[in-house]
Amino acid sequence: MLQSWFTRPLWQRVAVGFALGIVAGVLAGEQAAVWFKPLGDIYLNLVRMIVIPLVFFTITSSVAKLAEAGNVARLGLRTLFWFVATSAIAVLVGIAFGHLIDPGIGLSNLPLGEVKPRTIPTPLEVLIGIVPTNPIKAMADTNVLQVLFFSGIVGAALVSLGEKTAGIRNLVDQGATLVFRITRWVLQLTPIGTFGLIAWVVGRYGLSSLLPLGKFIAAMYLACLFHIIVVYGGLLKLHGLRAGRFFRGAAPAMQMAFATSSSLATLPMSLRVAVEKLGVPQSYASFAVPLGANVKMDGCGAIYPAIASIFIAQYFGLDLTVTQYVLIGLTAVLGSLGTAGVPGTSIVMLTLTLSTAGLPLEGIGYIIAIDRVVDMMRTMTNVTGQVLVPVLVAKEEGVLDQAVYDGAIETREPARETVLVAAE
Repeated sequence: MLQSWFTRPLWQRVAVGFALGIVAGVLAGEQAAVWFKPLGDIYLNLVRMIVIPLVFFTITSSVAKLAEAGNVARLGLRTLFWFVATSAIAVLVGIAFGHLIDPGIGLSNLPLGEVKPRTIPTPLEVLIGIVPTNPIKAMADTNVLQVLFFSGIVGAALVSLGEKTAGIRNLVDQGATLVFRITRWVLQLTPIGTFGLIAWVVGRYGLSSLLPLGKFIAAMYLACLFHIIVVYGGLLKLHGLRAGRFFRGAAPAMQMAFATSSSLATLPMSLRVAVEKLGVPQSYASFAVPLGANVKMDGCGAIYPAIASIFIAQYFGLDLTVTQYVLIGLTAVLGSLGTAGVPGTSIVMLTLTLSTAGLPLEGIGYIIAIDRVVDMMRTMTNVTGQVLVPVLVAKEEGVLDQAVYDGAIETREPARETVLVAAE
């Protein structure tokens, strides 16, 4: 029976854990936090344990390989283009669903939750903060952006030194292979972690606490699903790729994102599915997926601020002007890049958007109580986009392994991948 369980696709095992978690949460109620949340916490600690080693070794190795192929700049620009383009579409989707459902109309006397003040850094402060003064401290603090920067510098230096550092380059490649193996072991525990986290969320919130803001939750979920299925699916079709195959391959990362509400916690799974299930070269995926986990936030940084801004304006009886809509759009598209690496992205982004549009910041307190429930769908949208963009760029560059993407080859061993060849 145990052997049969592990032969099933991971997304099916995660789905079983998800369903059992809902049942356990309903039955246990508030006791779910005592009985089941520790399972989720242990799983999250294991995932966080491997994030920094995974980022350091894979980024260092991939930058060295990409630099040899001479296409780092082109791949980087294409990646950033699709990050921005899909975020711009996400804002429009959020505004459309905000007005379609009108989540703030007819509500009054909602309980006001406590909102911790957030300091919004200036773009210059964010830029300065990317450069670590102490790389070891950046690793200890799980500051992924600073680790990304340091790893990129190390990878470029290895290329510059050539054969003088052949031994170190080989050690880095072996380190990446080692971390990938540990990652595979940890990710086998995803069904158990999902069970514990979902049971805790269902037991903590219950149906009664969600009803007053049911329209707001519905607007978020419907907008995110539309963006994932219609927008992402449409982009895949425009690139000549089967959308159904993408969603089957990305399913484990999407499920994990929904359960954990964390792009960084999902990063190992996102990287794995991008390489092994969707055919993105490891040398490029190891650069694009961690970058996306920090700056690609279609759910938290685009759809959520748009819908929340409309909700707050409607709740306070304010009419948004065309200028305010433009400001909301620009802030949402550029803000996630400007607040990259700042903890609590969704609240920071909403604070930034409301401040820019001149809307009352106290409105955040009315939706903070259901933030975890909304965050699950926000994060799933984020992660889906973080996996999608590398697939689109790899297809455009002619380096996507179509056999892996189409499922003709079940998995690919990351360590055996050859260096990328620049597209003609």
